[in-house]
Amino acid sequence: MVISSQHKIDIPVRKILVIQLGDIGDVVWAIPSFWALKEAFPQAGLSVMVRNNYGDFLIDDDHVDKIYAVNSESVWNGLRLLTNIRREKFDLLFDLRADERGAFTSFFSGAKIRAALYYDRFQWRNRAFTHLVDPFPEKEKMLGAAEQSLKIIRGFGIKETTAIPKIFVSEQLRSKALRLLAEEKVETKNGWISINPFSRWLYKEWGMDKWRQLAFFIGQTYKMPVIITGSAAENKRADEMAAGSKFPLHNFAGKTTLREMAALLQMSRLHVGVDSAAPHIAAAVGTPTITIYGPSDWRDWAPTGDKNMVVLPDMDCSPCRRKGCDGKGWSKCLDDLPVAKVQDAVVRNLDKSADRKL
Repeated sequence: MVISSQHKIDIPVRKILVIQLGDIGDVVWAIPSFWALKEAFPQAGLSVMVRNNYGDFLIDDDHVDKIYAVNSESVWNGLRLLTNIRREKFDLLFDLRADERGAFTSFFSGAKIRAALYYDRFQWRNRAFTHLVDPFPEKEKMLGAAEQSLKIIRGFGIKETTAIPKIFVSEQLRSKALRLLAEEKVETKNGWISINPFSRWLYKEWGMDKWRQLAFFIGQTYKMPVIITGSAAENKRADEMAAGSKFPLHNFAGKTTLREMAALLQMSRLHVGVDSAAPHIAAAVGTPTITIYGPSDWRDWAPTGDKNMVVLPDMDCSPCRRKGCDGKGWSKCLDDLPVAKVQDAVVRNLDKSADRKL
């Protein structure tokens, strides 16, 4: 393996594989890297490997030629996938994460150049690659999670065309989303606002009753319906939230595919959510977002751009980067975050006078 802050690609590149086995938000933030690679090697086929259906919103992106989905259905399916990848005879491979599966797949692929970021603490993993990027120390904190992937491809002299992810939504998907809204009897004349109150990690969530208060405020002030987005696992909690609300909440959690959710988010007037996948998707389809952050650092993950806002607690300990207070799975900084502060962000955003940070 060769460790350097700047490598050269001195082979013909016909096929490229990018491995991103993180969560949905990680895949969204890798899009600028996909685009940069396609721009640098327009003649090459670009394949992407992701978990489950997390790459579905890349189907309408002309930069990506093939999507490999990794799941845990059976060992046999995993071996068949690895065999198919090896048969492709990739010339150039980038693994964008520091995990075992990506390293194993990279090594087994037989790609001529297998690249990743150098990690001093993962020497065993480093051996799976032919080239490792040792990035220059960052002089200051970079804004935007796209940097995590871009600093790897920059190590090969490849420059990005943008650091802002963009997801394409077809007219067919937009029409399907409108039909779903009609089936759920959502009045769309004045538009609607989407919310995502849930996260895989409870310590990132805001109180359920606070979301109800926010929905009531939106309904009374702007006369727009509010729809809840989320996964199938969050459907029951979304039902509970809607049942206790004074203002009608429409539950779409688990009722759409990932691509259909992207269409719903694109047509929303505004998306409000906690630190989870939905705000990243919403921002990438061009919808203004308000994201509530507590223990996690907004500078690492918040969508960039003037249309996107963050709401932060007033506590000095935030962000602590911990999994809740005292490891108990909840965060006092979010429990104490008042509804009025998020309401103010909604007013500022809809009045088109948003500040980047409140």
